[in-house]
Formats: sequence, C-alpha cells, structure tokens
Amino acid sequence: MRFLFVHGTGVRRDRHDTLFALVRERLTARFPGAAVDSCFWGERFGAGLGSGGRSVPGLRAAATADAADAETAEWGLLLADPLCELRVLAEAGWETGGPEHDAPDDPFAMPGVQPAGTRVLDLLHRLAETPDDPHGELRALLRGTGLAPGFRPALEAAAGSAEAARAGDRATAEPQARELATALARAVTAGALATAGADADCTAAERDRLVELLTTRLGGGARVPGARAAAFLGRLALRVSTQPLLDAWRGSLTVGATPALGDILRYQARGTELRAFLHARITAEPGPTVLIGHSLGGIALVDLLALEAATGGPVPGAELLVTVGSQAPYLYELGALTALPPGSALPYGFPRWLNVYDRQDVLSYLAGPVFPGDPRVTDHEIRSRQPFPASHSAYWKQKSLYERIERAVTEAGIG
Repeated sequence: MRFLFVHGTGVRRDRHDTLFALVRERLTARFPGAAVDSCFWGERFGAGLGSGGRSVPGLRAAATADAADAETAEWGLLLADPLCELRVLAEAGWETGGPEHDAPDDPFAMPGVQPAGTRVLDLLHRLAETPDDPHGELRALLRGTGLAPGFRPALEAAAGSAEAARAGDRATAEPQARELATALARAVTAGALATAGADADCTAAERDRLVELLTTRLGGGARVPGARAAAFLGRLALRVSTQPLLDAWRGSLTVGATPALGDILRYQARGTELRAFLHARITAEPGPTVLIGHSLGGIALVDLLALEAATGGPVPGAELLVTVGSQAPYLYELGALTALPPGSALPYGFPRWLNVYDRQDVLSYLAGPVFPGDPRVTDHEIRSRQPFPASHSAYWKQKSLYERIERAVTEAGIG
C-alpha cells in the first residue's frame, strides 16, 4: 500500500518539506509497512508574476496622500460609522480655555436666547419631521442620486442619537454650532449613502452639495477651518485609509498572496498540466494507492479521478481519495469543476471518497450533501479549535485525522 500526498495552494519547497515531514511521520507510525510519497507541484505548476508585478498600481512607485485621498478616506470612515464625527464632538467637546469652561452653560448668553448647539438640534428635529425642500433642489438631488429611501431614516437616526444630544449640549458658541451643523449634515449624508449601498448613484460633487444644503438648513455655513472633529477624523483617516495604505493592501492581496490565490486561478486556466503530472505520479508505482489532497490538491484529484473514470476508466491503483480542507464540493455546486457539471453524479470507477472538513475552516466544504445517496462519499468533521486561517492548516497534527484515515483504509479493504 502506498500513500501519495498532494499539497494545496500557495505551498512552495520549504513549506512543503516541513508539512510533508509531519504527514509522513504520522502516517508511517500508523501504517508501518506503507510507502508514503509526496507529489510536490508548487514550483513547477504554481503561479508567479511573470512581469514582476508591473500590473499592480502603486507597487513600484511610492505613493503620497493628497487632499483627495484624505477626503476619500474620511468618507470611508463615515460610511462605516455615520455618527463617528459626532461621537468625537460628544466625547471631546471643544477646547475653550479649560475644563471649567467646557460646559453647556454660556456665562455670556443673553437671557431668553437659545444656546447655539440647542438651536442647531432644534433645526435638525424640524428637518426630520418635515424633510421636504421648499425650493426643490434637495428633493431632486436625493431622487437623482438614489439616496431618497434612506434619507429620512438617516435624519431620524442622527436627530435621535445620544451623540448629537451630547455634542449639542457642548456647543456653546457660534463657531461650535457651525461645526456641529456640518458634522450633522455629514452624518445624515453618510447614513443615506450607507443605506443605499451599491444602489447609490452619487458623485462626490453631489454628495458635497447635499452636505452643503443640509448644513445651510441647520444654520451653518462653510466648514469651520481647524474644526476639532474634522481634524481628528482627518488624522484618523490618513492613518487607516489613504492611498499609500490602499496600495500596500493591493500589493499584499496581489503580490503577497500570489502563490495562494494565483495557484487557484492558474489551475482554473491551465489545470490540464497539473492533472497530467498527478496521473503520472499515481501510476508510477504498482499497488493500491491512497490519495491525500489538501485544499487545491483535493480539487485537482477530484477533477482527475472524475475525468479519467468518465472517459478512460479508473486511474490505475487509486483505491481511496482523502480530501482535507478542500473546496471541490463548493466548486462542483458552482459549476467550476472541470470534470463534473453541477447536478451530475460521480462516474462509475470513481474511488471511495473521504472528505475531511473543519467548520472553523472557511475553505472546507461538505461533499456528502451535494452527492446525495452515493455510498462512496463520506464527510468527517475535525475540530482543531483554531480560528481561520490557522484552521486551514491545523488538520495535520490532529490525531483524529489519522484515525479516520485508518478506518477508511480498512473499510476500503486496502492492505
């Protein structure tokens, strides 16, 4: 009996040698007389960037943030949390000479005159009650951008928020009230945009005009230079969302993740070469072979065994397939498996199939439910208690994995 281990996506020589040493040790201890071989394909059939990543914007030239980047970053934060700017004002207030002065009471306020912040909040509540624009521009803008359905809920959310009430209490002077009006207008606009999501058809200029109209309705004017919340939000945005960081993310997702993601994409386009290589390795030795495929290795094995069984008969010697953390069942449902159209049965001659998964591993899927009634297919759950992505590689130190493989070997009558 022979075991043939087929590694998964993103694995190169160093990682393969470490992983296979572990798998070989555990299998040899449980099956002393068996040969344990590996099918290392990563460097020969894996993906690489042929032009050195020249297709990735910002990878080679150091990008610097400009005003447009910072503004985009600010709105990214607002879309994630429309009240974040108000929260800054509610918590930090305004610096007015010391804590003893940072209070809702204005000692210079004239009797009977509303505090500045209270007046802005009253206007916001009135707007929430009757949001229609008597001049029509606001209404037309909301309809033209797809923001109309979410506008009233966004108004009500801002008006009823504890953040707005607290910030209003702390706005005791006119400059503070103007900043509060702008922050409320941005919160409402961000809330409407967030509700619309992908259905929004709103340019940056239309967004800014909406903020301007709302700010005017709330008694504010132009954005206050040096405004406290705006400065804080701008600094935070610059740290987490500016163009240099986006370029870094793009680099990590494309260049840094090229072996993992690229191997999958390359297999989808040029899987024939890898399947031919696997076939040659499987048939190179006589006798029953247990195939163990991790992740993409399992996908390639399912494709190979199904194609051969459907066209030329079973792959000689392949008696048992073990897939571990594999996406083959999911790709089958999508219609993305080369050998098996969705809804088709496993062909005659396909071997017994043990599919091992971990619910914490988001890249593992169930095979049994998508091939109902096929006695050859069995799912087995492993619980590594590891979060993803560690769970995707945590199978190989689990004693229960090798116990279940041993049981499958016995059930298949392989000796």
